[in-house]
Amino acid sequence: MNTPNQTHFGFRQIAEADKARHVAGVFDSVFQRYDLMNDLMSGGLHRLWKAFTVARSGAREGSRVLDVAGGTGDLSLSFARRVGKSGEVWLTDINNAMLTRGRDRLLDRGRLLPVAQCDAEGLPFPDAYFDCVSVAFGLRNMTRKDRALAEMFRVLRPGGRLLVLEFSHIFKPFAPLYDFYSFRIIPRIGRLVTQDEESYRYLAESIRVHPDQQTLKAMMERAGFEDVDYFNLTMGVVALHRGFRF
Repeated sequence: MNTPNQTHFGFRQIAEADKARHVAGVFDSVFQRYDLMNDLMSGGLHRLWKAFTVARSGAREGSRVLDVAGGTGDLSLSFARRVGKSGEVWLTDINNAMLTRGRDRLLDRGRLLPVAQCDAEGLPFPDAYFDCVSVAFGLRNMTRKDRALAEMFRVLRPGGRLLVLEFSHIFKPFAPLYDFYSFRIIPRIGRLVTQDEESYRYLAESIRVHPDQQTLKAMMERAGFEDVDYFNLTMGVVALHRGFRF
């Protein structure tokens, strides 16, 4: 449990005011090989998880989509293909290095999308503007998750939906093996590929202190979302939460 004005940074308790700086340090360190590490750590499964997310998004030709903490742009690219020329997809991230890499990757694929460097706890968009908001592997790193969820609710139009794709709590029989892989193998891969073992140790720790499936569902409901459900993927390694603004 967090004490007043403190929050988690992995297993450590730090001041809330310091978390954004610590998280920024992680992504400033790994952004150049972030996509390669995703493939190595997940065996490519992250691509299937993201494809499942887009398929459940309800986005179609002409939709407006906000990709929060969109990083290197995987989801933005998929959404852009789905909404077409009449649609609108915004790629946003709080980290400039990640956002710049995402913008460049999209340009390399012939997609010129609007981008914005912003904090999810204070989105620079009008009320009820988007048909769909997505956040993939980003909510876990936010300091005040309740504020971020409230902001995502605010910018959704009535009938719109939020999709939260995030590491979650694996089915208990598989937990010992998953712990071994998370704490012993992933940091070593991080050291070899990015020369940064600690950032990937933070990844493993941050997953363990992130709300479980039912807790996150309740948080979304408190933010105002209705018909909230979730889909466990790969035995609960990842969960996709979906909620609607009516």
